[in-house]
Amino acid sequence: MESSPALSRIGLAGLAVMGQNLALNIAEKGFPISVYNRTTSKVDETVERAHTEGNLPLFGQYNPRDFVLSIERPRSVIILVKAGAPVDQTIAALSANGRGLLYLGMGVSGGEDGARHGPSLMPGGSHQAYTNVQDILHKVAAQVDDGPCVTYIGEGGSGNFVKMVHNGIEYGDMQLISEAYDVLKNVGGLTNEELGEIFSEWNRGELESFLVEITADIFRVKDDLADGFLVDKLLDKTGMKGTGKWTVQQAAELSVAAPTIAASLDCRYLSGLKEEREKAEEALKQAGFKEEIGSVTSGIDKKRLIDDVRQALYASKICSYAQGMNLLRAKSVEKGWNLNLGELARIWKGGCIIRAVFLDRIKNAYQRNQSLANLIVDPDFAKEMVQRQAAWRRVVGLAVAAGISTPGMCASLSYFDTYRRGRLPANLVQAQRDLFGAHTYERVDRPGAFHTEWTKLAQKSGSGVGALH
Repeated sequence: MESSPALSRIGLAGLAVMGQNLALNIAEKGFPISVYNRTTSKVDETVERAHTEGNLPLFGQYNPRDFVLSIERPRSVIILVKAGAPVDQTIAALSANGRGLLYLGMGVSGGEDGARHGPSLMPGGSHQAYTNVQDILHKVAAQVDDGPCVTYIGEGGSGNFVKMVHNGIEYGDMQLISEAYDVLKNVGGLTNEELGEIFSEWNRGELESFLVEITADIFRVKDDLADGFLVDKLLDKTGMKGTGKWTVQQAAELSVAAPTIAASLDCRYLSGLKEEREKAEEALKQAGFKEEIGSVTSGIDKKRLIDDVRQALYASKICSYAQGMNLLRAKSVEKGWNLNLGELARIWKGGCIIRAVFLDRIKNAYQRNQSLANLIVDPDFAKEMVQRQAAWRRVVGLAVAAGISTPGMCASLSYFDTYRRGRLPANLVQAQRDLFGAHTYERVDRPGAFHTEWTKLAQKSGSGVGALH
Protein backbone atom coordinates (compact mmCIF):
# COMPACT_ATOMS: atom_id res chain seq x y z
CA MET A 1 0.00 0.00 0.00
CA GLU A 2 1.35 3.42 -0.95
CA SER A 3 1.94 5.92 1.78
CA SER A 4 0.62 9.44 1.27
CA PRO A 5 2.83 11.64 -0.93
CA ALA A 6 2.59 14.59 1.50
CA LEU A 7 3.85 14.19 5.04
CA SER A 8 1.44 13.94 7.98
CA ARG A 9 1.26 16.68 10.59
CA ILE A 10 1.23 14.17 13.49
CA GLY A 11 1.26 10.44 14.19
CA LEU A 12 -0.71 8.22 16.55
CA ALA A 13 0.40 4.77 17.72
CA GLY A 14 -2.00 2.48 19.57
CA LEU A 15 -5.34 1.96 17.87
CA ALA A 16 -7.65 0.58 20.54
CA VAL A 17 -11.01 2.38 20.86
CA MET A 18 -9.59 5.61 22.35
CA GLY A 19 -6.70 5.72 19.88
CA GLN A 20 -8.93 5.22 16.84
CA ASN A 21 -11.40 7.85 17.97
CA LEU A 22 -8.74 10.43 18.79
CA ALA A 23 -7.03 9.84 15.42
CA LEU A 24 -10.33 10.35 13.57
CA ASN A 25 -11.02 13.48 15.60
CA ILE A 26 -7.60 14.92 14.63
CA ALA A 27 -8.11 14.05 10.94
CA GLU A 28 -11.60 15.55 10.96
CA LYS A 29 -10.19 18.84 12.26
CA GLY A 30 -8.08 19.00 9.07
CA PHE A 31 -4.71 17.71 10.34
CA PRO A 32 -3.30 14.88 8.19
CA ILE A 33 -2.37 12.02 10.53
CA SER A 34 -0.39 8.77 10.25
CA VAL A 35 -1.52 5.84 12.36
CA TYR A 36 0.30 2.69 13.44
CA ASN A 37 -0.51 -0.38 15.51
CA ARG A 38 1.42 -3.60 16.08
CA THR A 39 -1.68 -5.59 15.12
CA THR A 40 -2.14 -4.56 11.50
CA SER A 41 -5.87 -5.36 11.39
CA LYS A 42 -6.38 -2.35 13.71
CA VAL A 43 -4.64 -0.12 11.14
CA ASP A 44 -6.97 -1.42 8.38
CA GLU A 45 -9.99 -0.89 10.62
CA THR A 46 -9.02 2.74 11.34
CA VAL A 47 -8.29 3.52 7.68
CA GLU A 48 -11.69 2.05 6.77
CA ARG A 49 -13.44 4.20 9.38
CA ALA A 50 -11.63 7.31 8.11
CA HIS A 51 -12.91 6.49 4.63
CA THR A 52 -16.55 5.92 5.63
CA GLU A 53 -16.66 8.89 8.04
CA GLY A 54 -15.91 11.39 5.28
CA ASN A 55 -12.64 10.57 3.48
CA LEU A 56 -10.61 11.98 6.35
CA PRO A 57 -6.85 12.64 5.86
CA LEU A 58 -5.71 9.57 7.80
CA PHE A 59 -2.92 7.30 6.56
CA GLY A 60 -2.20 3.77 7.77
CA GLN A 61 1.42 2.71 8.28
CA TYR A 62 2.46 -0.89 8.80
CA ASN A 63 5.92 -0.70 10.36
CA PRO A 64 7.54 1.68 12.85
CA ARG A 65 10.08 3.05 10.36
CA ASP A 66 7.54 3.99 7.67
CA PHE A 67 5.30 5.41 10.34
CA VAL A 68 7.98 7.72 11.77
CA LEU A 69 9.26 8.83 8.36
CA SER A 70 5.73 9.71 7.18
CA ILE A 71 5.47 12.52 9.74
CA GLU A 72 6.77 16.03 9.10
CA ARG A 73 9.44 17.46 11.44
CA PRO A 74 9.49 18.17 14.32
CA ARG A 75 7.89 14.73 14.47
CA SER A 76 5.11 14.49 17.05
CA VAL A 77 3.64 11.11 17.96
CA ILE A 78 0.74 10.36 20.30
CA ILE A 79 1.20 7.00 22.01
CA LEU A 80 -2.02 5.50 23.32
CA VAL A 81 -1.14 2.12 24.77
CA LYS A 82 -1.49 0.53 28.22
CA ALA A 83 0.47 2.20 31.03
CA GLY A 84 3.79 0.63 32.03
CA ALA A 85 6.02 -1.60 29.91
CA PRO A 86 3.99 -1.25 26.65
CA VAL A 87 4.74 2.51 26.63
CA ASP A 88 8.50 1.90 26.94
CA GLN A 89 8.37 -0.79 24.24
CA THR A 90 6.50 1.51 21.84
CA ILE A 91 8.93 4.39 22.44
CA ALA A 92 11.85 2.01 21.87
CA ALA A 93 10.32 0.74 18.61
CA LEU A 94 9.65 4.23 17.28
CA SER A 95 12.95 5.81 18.26
CA ALA A 96 15.40 3.16 17.02
CA ASN A 97 17.88 5.93 16.23
CA GLY A 98 16.06 8.88 17.76
CA ARG A 99 17.83 11.32 20.03
CA GLY A 100 16.65 14.54 21.59
CA LEU A 101 13.19 13.21 22.39
CA LEU A 102 10.75 15.60 24.05
CA TYR A 103 8.13 13.99 26.24
CA LEU A 104 4.60 15.14 26.95
CA GLY A 105 2.45 13.04 29.31
CA MET A 106 -1.16 13.80 28.47
CA GLY A 107 -4.27 12.88 30.42
CA VAL A 108 -7.30 12.36 28.17
CA SER A 109 -10.81 12.23 29.64
CA GLY A 110 -14.20 11.80 28.05
CA GLY A 111 -14.38 8.13 27.17
CA GLU A 112 -14.66 6.97 23.57
CA ASP A 113 -17.23 9.63 22.67
CA GLY A 114 -15.05 12.41 24.09
CA ALA A 115 -12.02 11.15 22.19
CA ARG A 116 -13.98 11.24 18.93
CA HIS A 117 -15.81 14.54 19.34
CA GLY A 118 -13.80 16.58 21.87
CA PRO A 119 -12.14 15.37 25.07
CA SER A 120 -10.63 17.27 27.99
CA LEU A 121 -6.86 17.16 27.52
CA MET A 122 -4.27 17.50 30.30
CA PRO A 123 -0.77 17.72 28.77
CA GLY A 124 2.28 18.09 31.02
CA GLY A 125 6.02 17.76 30.49
CA SER A 126 8.19 19.50 27.92
CA HIS A 127 6.79 22.95 27.13
CA GLN A 128 8.53 22.85 23.73
CA ALA A 129 6.72 19.59 22.92
CA TYR A 130 3.45 21.28 23.90
CA THR A 131 4.03 24.26 21.58
CA ASN A 132 4.76 21.79 18.73
CA VAL A 133 1.23 20.37 18.98
CA GLN A 134 -0.71 23.21 20.62
CA ASP A 135 -2.62 24.16 17.44
CA ILE A 136 -3.84 20.56 17.08
CA LEU A 137 -4.79 20.13 20.74
CA HIS A 138 -6.76 23.41 20.76
CA LYS A 139 -8.90 22.25 17.82
CA VAL A 140 -9.32 18.64 18.97
CA ALA A 141 -10.32 19.37 22.59
CA ALA A 142 -13.89 19.99 23.75
CA GLN A 143 -14.88 23.65 23.33
CA VAL A 144 -16.61 25.58 26.13
CA ASP A 145 -17.67 29.22 26.52
CA ASP A 146 -14.23 30.28 27.75
CA GLY A 147 -12.04 28.34 25.32
CA PRO A 148 -10.84 24.85 24.47
CA CYS A 149 -10.65 22.25 27.28
CA VAL A 150 -6.88 22.01 27.18
CA THR A 151 -4.04 23.96 28.78
CA TYR A 152 -0.36 23.38 29.40
CA ILE A 153 -0.49 21.85 32.88
CA GLY A 154 3.14 22.03 33.99
CA GLU A 155 6.48 20.23 34.04
CA GLY A 156 7.24 16.53 34.51
CA GLY A 157 4.38 14.14 35.15
CA SER A 158 1.90 16.88 36.06
CA GLY A 159 -0.52 16.14 33.19
CA ASN A 160 -0.89 12.48 34.12
CA PHE A 161 -1.10 13.36 37.82
CA VAL A 162 -3.93 15.82 37.18
CA LYS A 163 -5.78 13.16 35.16
CA MET A 164 -5.31 10.66 37.99
CA VAL A 165 -6.83 13.06 40.54
CA HIS A 166 -9.65 13.82 38.06
CA ASN A 167 -10.39 10.09 38.15
CA GLY A 168 -10.28 10.06 41.95
CA ILE A 169 -12.89 12.85 42.01
CA GLU A 170 -14.87 10.82 39.46
CA TYR A 171 -14.82 7.80 41.83
CA GLY A 172 -16.24 10.03 44.57
CA ASP A 173 -18.91 11.48 42.28
CA MET A 174 -20.10 8.07 41.11
CA GLN A 175 -20.22 6.72 44.67
CA LEU A 176 -22.23 9.74 45.90
CA ILE A 177 -24.73 9.38 43.04
CA SER A 178 -25.13 5.66 43.80
CA GLU A 179 -25.85 6.52 47.45
CA ALA A 180 -28.47 9.11 46.41
CA TYR A 181 -30.07 6.36 44.30
CA ASP A 182 -29.93 3.87 47.19
CA VAL A 183 -31.67 6.27 49.61
CA LEU A 184 -34.33 7.37 47.09
CA LYS A 185 -35.06 3.80 46.03
CA ASN A 186 -34.99 2.05 49.40
CA VAL A 187 -36.08 4.76 51.84
CA GLY A 188 -38.24 6.77 49.42
CA GLY A 189 -39.61 3.74 47.57
CA LEU A 190 -39.11 5.43 44.17
CA THR A 191 -39.50 3.50 40.92
CA ASN A 192 -36.98 3.58 38.06
CA GLU A 193 -39.37 5.80 36.07
CA GLU A 194 -39.49 8.29 38.94
CA LEU A 195 -35.73 8.14 39.38
CA GLY A 196 -35.22 8.86 35.68
CA GLU A 197 -37.47 11.91 35.98
CA ILE A 198 -35.76 13.17 39.15
CA PHE A 199 -32.25 12.90 37.73
CA SER A 200 -33.39 14.64 34.52
CA GLU A 201 -34.82 17.44 36.62
CA TRP A 202 -31.64 17.67 38.72
CA ASN A 203 -29.68 17.92 35.49
CA ARG A 204 -31.52 21.15 34.69
CA GLY A 205 -30.31 22.78 37.92
CA GLU A 206 -27.16 23.15 40.01
CA LEU A 207 -26.28 19.44 39.64
CA GLU A 208 -26.19 19.68 35.82
CA SER A 209 -23.35 17.35 34.84
CA PHE A 210 -22.42 14.48 32.57
CA LEU A 211 -22.75 11.87 35.34
CA VAL A 212 -26.20 13.04 36.46
CA GLU A 213 -27.34 13.17 32.81
CA ILE A 214 -26.21 9.62 31.99
CA THR A 215 -27.70 8.35 35.27
CA ALA A 216 -31.12 9.65 34.17
CA ASP A 217 -30.69 7.69 30.90
CA ILE A 218 -29.67 4.49 32.73
CA PHE A 219 -32.95 4.39 34.72
CA ARG A 220 -34.98 4.52 31.48
CA VAL A 221 -33.49 1.49 29.73
CA LYS A 222 -35.76 -1.57 29.66
CA ASP A 223 -34.25 -5.05 29.79
CA ASP A 224 -34.30 -6.67 26.35
CA LEU A 225 -33.67 -10.16 27.75
CA ALA A 226 -36.36 -10.22 30.44
CA ASP A 227 -39.07 -8.11 32.05
CA GLY A 228 -38.38 -4.88 33.92
CA PHE A 229 -35.49 -2.45 33.80
CA LEU A 230 -31.91 -3.34 32.88
CA VAL A 231 -30.27 -1.50 35.81
CA ASP A 232 -31.90 -3.94 38.27
CA LYS A 233 -30.28 -6.93 36.51
CA LEU A 234 -26.68 -5.73 36.73
CA LEU A 235 -24.34 -7.56 39.10
CA ASP A 236 -23.35 -5.27 41.98
CA LYS A 237 -19.58 -5.73 41.68
CA THR A 238 -17.55 -2.72 40.60
CA GLY A 239 -14.49 -2.96 38.36
CA MET A 240 -11.58 -0.51 38.54
CA LYS A 241 -8.48 0.49 36.61
CA GLY A 242 -6.34 1.65 39.53
CA THR A 243 -6.51 5.44 39.23
CA GLY A 244 -8.71 5.80 42.34
CA LYS A 245 -6.29 3.67 44.33
CA TRP A 246 -3.30 5.73 43.19
CA THR A 247 -5.13 8.93 44.15
CA VAL A 248 -5.74 7.67 47.69
CA GLN A 249 -2.13 6.44 47.94
CA GLN A 250 -0.85 9.86 46.88
CA ALA A 251 -3.15 11.60 49.34
CA ALA A 252 -1.70 9.44 52.13
CA GLU A 253 1.88 10.12 50.96
CA LEU A 254 1.24 13.88 51.03
CA SER A 255 -0.79 13.87 54.29
CA VAL A 256 -3.86 15.26 52.53
CA ALA A 257 -7.27 14.12 53.79
CA ALA A 258 -9.34 12.65 50.95
CA PRO A 259 -12.01 10.69 52.85
CA THR A 260 -14.74 10.84 50.20
CA ILE A 261 -12.44 9.47 47.51
CA ALA A 262 -11.12 6.84 49.97
CA ALA A 263 -14.69 5.83 50.91
CA SER A 264 -15.58 5.32 47.23
CA LEU A 265 -12.52 3.10 46.83
CA ASP A 266 -13.42 1.06 49.94
CA CYS A 267 -16.94 0.60 48.54
CA ARG A 268 -15.53 -0.79 45.29
CA TYR A 269 -13.46 -3.27 47.31
CA LEU A 270 -16.49 -4.30 49.39
CA SER A 271 -18.67 -4.60 46.29
CA GLY A 272 -16.21 -7.23 45.05
CA LEU A 273 -17.06 -9.47 48.03
CA LYS A 274 -20.47 -10.38 46.60
CA GLU A 275 -20.59 -13.93 48.02
CA GLU A 276 -19.29 -12.84 51.42
CA ARG A 277 -21.92 -10.10 51.57
CA GLU A 278 -24.72 -12.54 50.75
CA LYS A 279 -23.50 -14.87 53.50
CA ALA A 280 -23.19 -11.96 55.94
CA GLU A 281 -26.78 -10.93 55.19
CA GLU A 282 -27.88 -14.46 56.04
CA ALA A 283 -25.67 -14.81 59.14
CA LEU A 284 -26.92 -11.54 60.64
CA LYS A 285 -30.54 -12.49 59.96
CA GLN A 286 -29.88 -15.70 61.87
CA ALA A 287 -28.41 -13.62 64.70
CA GLY A 288 -31.64 -11.65 64.88
CA PHE A 289 -30.85 -8.60 62.70
CA LYS A 290 -34.05 -6.83 61.66
CA GLU A 291 -34.22 -4.49 58.67
CA GLU A 292 -35.19 -1.00 59.81
CA ILE A 293 -36.06 0.33 56.35
CA GLY A 294 -39.78 -0.36 56.74
CA SER A 295 -40.18 1.54 60.00
CA VAL A 296 -38.23 4.51 58.63
CA THR A 297 -40.13 4.76 55.36
CA SER A 298 -43.64 4.62 56.81
CA GLY A 299 -44.15 8.34 57.37
CA ILE A 300 -41.79 9.62 54.70
CA ASP A 301 -42.55 12.82 52.77
CA LYS A 302 -41.30 11.85 49.29
CA LYS A 303 -41.11 15.37 47.91
CA ARG A 304 -39.06 16.61 50.82
CA LEU A 305 -36.80 13.54 50.73
CA ILE A 306 -36.05 14.11 47.04
CA ASP A 307 -35.12 17.73 47.69
CA ASP A 308 -33.04 16.80 50.75
CA VAL A 309 -31.11 14.19 48.76
CA ARG A 310 -30.44 16.73 45.99
CA GLN A 311 -28.92 19.13 48.54
CA ALA A 312 -26.96 16.37 50.29
CA LEU A 313 -25.52 15.23 46.95
CA TYR A 314 -24.46 18.78 46.04
CA ALA A 315 -22.80 19.49 49.42
CA SER A 316 -21.07 16.08 49.40
CA LYS A 317 -19.74 16.69 45.89
CA ILE A 318 -18.22 20.03 46.86
CA CYS A 319 -16.26 18.24 49.61
CA SER A 320 -15.05 15.62 47.13
CA TYR A 321 -13.82 18.28 44.66
CA ALA A 322 -12.23 20.22 47.56
CA GLN A 323 -10.24 17.12 48.52
CA GLY A 324 -9.07 16.60 44.92
CA MET A 325 -8.05 20.24 44.52
CA ASN A 326 -6.10 20.21 47.81
CA LEU A 327 -4.27 17.07 46.71
CA LEU A 328 -3.33 18.80 43.43
CA ARG A 329 -2.07 21.83 45.34
CA ALA A 330 0.02 19.71 47.74
CA LYS A 331 1.68 17.81 44.88
CA SER A 332 2.23 21.06 42.99
CA VAL A 333 4.06 22.53 45.98
CA GLU A 334 6.14 19.35 46.43
CA LYS A 335 7.16 19.25 42.74
CA GLY A 336 7.23 22.98 41.99
CA TRP A 337 4.68 22.56 39.18
CA ASN A 338 2.88 25.82 39.93
CA LEU A 339 -0.51 24.34 38.97
CA ASN A 340 -3.30 26.80 38.22
CA LEU A 341 -6.30 25.24 40.00
CA GLY A 342 -8.83 27.63 38.45
CA GLU A 343 -7.60 26.73 34.97
CA LEU A 344 -7.83 23.01 35.78
CA ALA A 345 -11.48 23.49 36.82
CA ARG A 346 -12.03 25.33 33.52
CA ILE A 347 -10.64 22.56 31.28
CA TRP A 348 -12.85 20.04 33.12
CA LYS A 349 -16.00 22.01 32.15
CA GLY A 350 -16.30 20.11 28.86
CA GLY A 351 -15.35 16.78 27.32
CA CYS A 352 -14.47 14.94 30.52
CA ILE A 353 -16.37 12.55 32.78
CA ILE A 354 -16.64 14.96 35.73
CA ARG A 355 -17.76 17.90 33.57
CA ALA A 356 -20.35 19.85 35.52
CA VAL A 357 -21.84 23.33 35.59
CA PHE A 358 -20.48 24.02 39.07
CA LEU A 359 -16.89 23.69 37.81
CA ASP A 360 -17.38 27.21 36.52
CA ARG A 361 -18.04 28.30 40.10
CA ILE A 362 -14.91 26.43 41.26
CA LYS A 363 -12.92 28.24 38.56
CA ASN A 364 -14.28 31.58 39.79
CA ALA A 365 -13.48 30.73 43.42
CA TYR A 366 -9.79 30.20 42.57
CA GLN A 367 -9.75 33.29 40.33
CA ARG A 368 -11.04 35.36 43.24
CA ASN A 369 -8.42 33.90 45.56
CA GLN A 370 -5.52 31.89 44.13
CA SER A 371 -4.36 30.87 47.61
CA LEU A 372 -7.82 29.69 48.71
CA ALA A 373 -7.14 27.11 51.43
CA ASN A 374 -10.27 25.05 50.75
CA LEU A 375 -13.33 25.38 48.50
CA ILE A 376 -15.52 25.13 51.61
CA VAL A 377 -14.31 28.55 52.82
CA ASP A 378 -14.85 30.37 49.52
CA PRO A 379 -17.60 32.89 50.44
CA ASP A 380 -20.03 31.58 47.77
CA PHE A 381 -19.51 27.89 48.55
CA ALA A 382 -19.52 28.55 52.31
CA LYS A 383 -23.03 30.05 51.98
CA GLU A 384 -24.21 27.06 49.99
CA MET A 385 -22.81 24.56 52.50
CA VAL A 386 -24.53 26.41 55.34
CA GLN A 387 -27.84 26.47 53.43
CA ARG A 388 -27.67 22.77 52.63
CA GLN A 389 -26.27 21.30 55.83
CA ALA A 390 -29.65 20.69 57.52
CA ALA A 391 -30.91 18.67 54.53
CA TRP A 392 -27.55 16.88 54.33
CA ARG A 393 -27.73 15.84 58.00
CA ARG A 394 -31.35 14.68 57.59
CA VAL A 395 -30.40 12.40 54.70
CA VAL A 396 -27.38 10.89 56.46
CA GLY A 397 -29.39 10.47 59.68
CA LEU A 398 -32.25 8.82 57.84
CA ALA A 399 -29.88 6.46 56.02
CA VAL A 400 -28.15 5.51 59.30
CA ALA A 401 -31.52 4.84 60.96
CA ALA A 402 -32.61 2.72 57.98
CA GLY A 403 -29.35 0.74 57.91
CA ILE A 404 -28.45 1.97 54.42
CA SER A 405 -24.75 2.70 54.08
CA THR A 406 -23.84 6.13 52.72
CA PRO A 407 -20.07 6.09 53.20
CA GLY A 408 -19.39 8.85 50.66
CA MET A 409 -21.96 11.27 52.07
CA CYS A 410 -20.86 10.44 55.63
CA ALA A 411 -17.19 10.93 54.71
CA SER A 412 -17.98 14.30 53.11
CA LEU A 413 -20.05 15.41 56.10
CA SER A 414 -17.34 14.31 58.56
CA TYR A 415 -14.76 16.18 56.47
CA PHE A 416 -16.90 19.32 56.59
CA ASP A 417 -17.58 18.99 60.32
CA THR A 418 -13.92 18.35 61.14
CA TYR A 419 -12.54 21.11 58.91
CA ARG A 420 -14.93 23.79 60.18
CA ARG A 421 -14.19 23.25 63.90
CA GLY A 422 -11.61 25.49 65.50
CA ARG A 423 -10.92 22.91 68.20
CA LEU A 424 -10.84 19.12 67.83
CA PRO A 425 -10.36 16.29 70.38
CA ALA A 426 -6.81 15.86 69.01
CA ASN A 427 -5.58 17.29 72.34
CA LEU A 428 -6.53 13.94 73.94
CA VAL A 429 -4.66 11.99 71.25
CA GLN A 430 -1.57 14.13 71.91
CA ALA A 431 -1.87 13.41 75.65
CA GLN A 432 -2.05 9.65 74.94
CA ARG A 433 1.00 9.84 72.65
CA ASP A 434 2.93 11.74 75.29
CA LEU A 435 1.95 9.25 78.02
CA PHE A 436 2.93 6.03 76.25
CA GLY A 437 5.71 7.31 73.98
CA ALA A 438 6.96 10.57 75.50
CA HIS A 439 6.21 12.23 72.14
CA THR A 440 5.78 15.65 73.85
CA TYR A 441 3.01 18.13 73.15
CA GLU A 442 2.50 21.84 72.58
CA ARG A 443 0.22 24.06 74.65
CA VAL A 444 -2.39 26.56 73.51
CA ASP A 445 -1.23 29.21 75.99
CA ARG A 446 2.59 29.23 75.80
CA PRO A 447 5.35 28.29 73.32
CA GLY A 448 7.64 25.25 73.47
CA ALA A 449 7.42 21.46 73.71
CA PHE A 450 6.25 19.82 76.94
CA HIS A 451 6.34 16.34 78.43
CA THR A 452 4.39 15.17 81.47
CA GLU A 453 4.67 12.09 83.73
CA TRP A 454 0.93 11.46 83.33
CA THR A 455 0.76 8.09 85.14
CA LYS A 456 2.67 9.28 88.22
CA LEU A 457 0.56 12.41 88.51
CA ALA A 458 -2.66 10.42 88.04
CA GLN A 459 -1.66 8.00 90.81
CA LYS A 460 -0.78 10.92 93.05
CA SER A 461 -4.29 12.27 92.70
CA GLY A 462 -5.54 8.86 93.84
CA SER A 463 -7.32 7.69 90.71
CA GLY A 464 -6.72 6.72 87.10
CA VAL A 465 -4.20 4.28 85.70
CA GLY A 466 -2.95 3.26 89.15
CA ALA A 467 -6.22 1.48 89.86
CA LEU A 468 -5.50 -1.01 87.04
CA HIS A 469 -2.29 -2.40 88.54
